[in-house]
Amino acid sequence: MTRPTPKEIKPIAQIAGVPVDDEIATRISSSIGPAFEGFAAIAGTLPFDLEPASYVIVQAAKVSK
Repeated sequence: MTRPTPKEIKPIAQIAGVPVDDEIATRISSSIGPAFEGFAAIAGTLPFDLEPASYVIVQAAKVSK
């Protein structure tokens, strides 16, 4: 996963129901970019990356055993 650009953030925000303008999309990209860069070395190697929605299901299954 690479650092998201403002052009990628705008439609994601729109889908989430939080439309943003170009300036805010740029600020979001600048603020979360370092986190993406920090995890770049292990991106795609964590099982959580595969399906975030199933993470809670897996954790609940482990607790109930």
